[in-house]
Amino acid sequence: MNRSLPLIAKWVAIGAALAVLLWIAGIVASKGLVIPVVGIGLLGAAILVVYGTRRNIPAKYLFPGLVFMVALQIWPIVYTVATSLTNYGPSHQLSKEESVKYLVAQSVTEVAGAPRYALTVAVKDGQPVATADPFYLLTDPTTKKSQVGDAVGLTDLPDGDVEKSTTGRITKAKGYTILNAREVNARADLKDFAVPTPDGGGIKRVGLSEAFVGKPSLTYDTGSDSLKNATTGKTYVASQDANWVPSDGKGGTLAVGWKENVGLRNFTDALTNPTLRGGFFAIFIWNMVFAVISVLSTFVLGFLLALLFNDDRLRLKGLWRSILILPYALPGFVTALVWRSMFNQDYGLINSFLPGKIDWLGDPTAAKFAILLTNLWLGFPYMFLVCTGALQSIPGDVREAAKIDGATGWRTVRSIIMPLMLVAVGPLLLASFAFNFNNFALIFLLTDGGPFENNQTSVGSTDLLITYAYRLAIGGTTPNFGYASAISIFIFIIVALISLQGFRKAAALEEVN
Repeated sequence: MNRSLPLIAKWVAIGAALAVLLWIAGIVASKGLVIPVVGIGLLGAAILVVYGTRRNIPAKYLFPGLVFMVALQIWPIVYTVATSLTNYGPSHQLSKEESVKYLVAQSVTEVAGAPRYALTVAVKDGQPVATADPFYLLTDPTTKKSQVGDAVGLTDLPDGDVEKSTTGRITKAKGYTILNAREVNARADLKDFAVPTPDGGGIKRVGLSEAFVGKPSLTYDTGSDSLKNATTGKTYVASQDANWVPSDGKGGTLAVGWKENVGLRNFTDALTNPTLRGGFFAIFIWNMVFAVISVLSTFVLGFLLALLFNDDRLRLKGLWRSILILPYALPGFVTALVWRSMFNQDYGLINSFLPGKIDWLGDPTAAKFAILLTNLWLGFPYMFLVCTGALQSIPGDVREAAKIDGATGWRTVRSIIMPLMLVAVGPLLLASFAFNFNNFALIFLLTDGGPFENNQTSVGSTDLLITYAYRLAIGGTTPNFGYASAISIFIFIIVALISLQGFRKAAALEEVN
């Protein structure tokens, strides 16, 4: 019995894991996502193969790490690469066919003089109220007939299957779950949902309890692949950049385009488009300068302080060390906001000690100096800690031997201490470079990438590539996820190449020592 308990517990755990995966697969399948369902099925099969037998002992330990590596590292990289090959963005999320349906549905306006239906929003019994296909339970204002409408059309409801309020609104229907006001408001898809009518119009929701009969002002002509606005008479045709543009070239595009593959266009635009290339290379140069100076300045200051407090003649070293690491102990975003206030041109603490009022955050050069100074304050305690640890790991006999050989203090530091310390600190310097190369929080909180020059808001004087990608994807007026993904891949390649070369140098230094 005692031997069977672990076996029972194992199969209970496997069954629970498979049940959770089955539940997740059901939710994903209801949204029509085939590939994720296949992936979940393969994951469930792998769990059975690995943990259902007594073999594959190493795999039992490696499997959880492999799953998380695929989910949190490999999949984001694959998805980013796939997105970089498209024009994906807020206005380019749908297929071309879906964009036509969306624009036509959005153009539906209420027919003048038409009576309004009494409306109740529902889903099929047993379906999730947040994601299931919606149904409109309607009462015709003229005939008082009960009907149910979906994405296909209208169907009559038997009077015996429904209950109504005094206003004619359906409060209960056989086979349907009624949504309350909070559930209706939580469903963004209902804003665009319309029940098609036989005459080419649609029934759309207005408020929580009424629906109107409307007709679209836009119509799609499959022969000419164009949309025509019956109200204005303007015709919109498909453009090469996946937008619906006026055929006469006058006026703006329609709000929604379509998603399509663009190949390497996002990459070539970053390198060849005059506007984008100028901004990209300017940001790249400053990004490199910022990362290199940040690493060098924090390391030099941290190393000098560590060297100073490693002297046995200094008293209260523990107290001074504790004080020096305080900037590292405070949350970085709080420190960045404090420094931002100190750099204020009119009321900042720094300008109060200076003869003139320097526009620290409004002048490009001053803003870059302010960022480097703030990052020095944030970063030197970390370097102080790692250098202190590395110095304390160097045997005292080595320094004594150098002293006996007549080496001066500077020669001992340069020829003995520094090479030995870089063996331990070298990989941390590379990690610090990678961190500072993508130091989004500091730039975002301190300058938000500004100041912006030449009356444009896309490329800031202190932008890093990561903040530039953020603005392209989320913060700008015309977000472009595809181009932002391409910039992210550039960042990955740059950091990877520099890190690879740095690790090779560190390995060579270790072999020499």
